[in-house]
Formats: sequence, structure tokens, C-alpha cells
Amino acid sequence: MNPQSAKDLIRRYYEAFNKGDMQTFLNLLTDDVIHDINQGGREIGKDVFARFMERMNHNYREQLKDIVVMANSDGSRAAAEFVVHGTYLNSDEGLPPAKGQTYVLPAGAFFEIKYNKVARITNYYNLGDWIKQVSA
Repeated sequence: MNPQSAKDLIRRYYEAFNKGDMQTFLNLLTDDVIHDINQGGREIGKDVFARFMERMNHNYREQLKDIVVMANSDGSRAAAEFVVHGTYLNSDEGLPPAKGQTYVLPAGAFFEIKYNKVARITNYYNLGDWIKQVSA
């Protein structure tokens, strides 16, 4: 895959996320996708990732804005930087109670690409900043 194709793949990934089109979103992943959760563990498999997204979509409503996508020279890796604009809808385990709080949070993600699909996603955001915003 060339760098432009890699960037286009990641843009489609985020377009599907922002539209709430989980079928398209998940179809952009390999079956054995690796998901490194922000400040958490590693999960493997598209079905596991789909369950993670079900929980996320239940607890949060988010739109990603100001997305900038980068890719390496052979298109096997990519990265994105963006700003999350969200609403905390339902309390998530181990986190402050949800009361419809809104938040704006810079974030980033790193991707490995295989077979023209996303094979690994590593997400990062500042959890302490998010907790401060929803606890105010």
C-alpha cells in the first residue's frame, strides 16, 4: 500500500466513526485486529473490538474534528491526531458518574496496516484531563 492509500484508509475509518456507521467502520479492520486501549490492555479480534465499540457508543457520543493523518513511506503504518468532542451519556465502570457532561480532548492514534485494512490501533488521550473535565 502506498502512503496516500494508507491515509485514505484512515480517513475512511474516521468518517465511518463520525457517521456512526459501525458496519463500514468494522469492515475496515482485519479479522485479527489488535486494539491497544488507552492506558489499558490489549484486545485482539474484530468481534472483541465490536463489543468494545458497543460499550463506547452506549456510554459516549463523540465526534472527531481537526483530523490530521500521516503515513510512512510504504503505507504500512499511519498515525492520526484529532480533537474529540464528546458527551458522557452513561456511567462507565471505574469512571466518574455520567450526567451528560461534555468534553473536548486532544487525542491520537497509531495504526498498522496489512492487506489494505487496519491491523492494529493504538489510541492515546489524557485520561486525567478527561476525568477533570467530566468531574467539574
